[in-house]
Amino acid sequence: MALRLIEMVLPEAASEQVPALLQGQQVLAVNLARLERNEVLVRVLLDVSHSEGVLDVLNKQFAGLEGFRLVLLPVEATLPRPEPEPAPAPAAAPEVKPAQTERISREELYNDIHDAARLDAVYLVMVVLSTIVASVGLLRDNVATIIGAMVIAPLLGPNVALALATTLADFRLARTALKAGAAGVGVALVLSVALGLFFPADPAQTEIAVRTHVQLGDIAVALAAGAAGALAFTTGVPATLIGVMVAVALLPPLATTGLLLGSQQLGLATGAALLFLTNLICINLAGVTTFVIQGIHPVRWWEADRAKKATGFAIVLWTALLLALAAVIGFSHNR
Repeated sequence: MALRLIEMVLPEAASEQVPALLQGQQVLAVNLARLERNEVLVRVLLDVSHSEGVLDVLNKQFAGLEGFRLVLLPVEATLPRPEPEPAPAPAAAPEVKPAQTERISREELYNDIHDAARLDAVYLVMVVLSTIVASVGLLRDNVATIIGAMVIAPLLGPNVALALATTLADFRLARTALKAGAAGVGVALVLSVALGLFFPADPAQTEIAVRTHVQLGDIAVALAAGAAGALAFTTGVPATLIGVMVAVALLPPLATTGLLLGSQQLGLATGAALLFLTNLICINLAGVTTFVIQGIHPVRWWEADRAKKATGFAIVLWTALLLALAAVIGFSHNR
């Protein structure tokens, strides 16, 4: 059982509302400690899958208080070991019902993904390093080196962030994700083209050849891996992401495109670019769909309506692009 601890400081008068607010919510423990200046420290221990409902209730009630700040902390262990409380009877349920989700809270998910999509010096350096690693692996036909570049996977974060931004209709996060994604793709492509000019790629090498011919099966793999990546973020199991990075890698086909362009192998570079676009589209389509199925949506009703429209448009757009890409792949195989 993954646990979370909610901490917040409230005026003493406001803290008296906490027990009533949490009645019906599935929490493991609630502690109130008196502080100086007529303030109270509130600690709520609960299962991670119930944290979103409690966060929404507390934020709705106390967000208007001056200086209000709620902190969500991961809990490694607690003694005695917690036993889940039985769910309350329907008649005892409050007006705001607890969210029943098998995932981390919306706020925790947002924070994790936002951090993975920041356009900063570290991100750009990671793109440069992974491009060099991937290019060297491709030029030397070395699988282990290429897998190393896949695991670094700096381009995965911005694409998952774009999927989450679509689901929440968060245009600020979408702009951040698009900027980081475009910058990463641009840097990787320019660097790999430059490397291809000085170190011509041999299209007969296995690791380059397999990335210049896209199969329809690659679409199924990319969709499945994209959905697994979104689930890994929502369930808070980052170890799963390693397999996703390898299965739906973005940087090796992009580096292959650049190396072949630099080596003036334009026809083969097109095939590698198709593989990159296939993975890119599938990550976003699978990510948006998985986030919707997981019940991730904004809190406010007007934002939820906007998010519903944005999500519907994104699913239609990504699906149309994927179908067009599948048609191009099918046509190229029949020539």
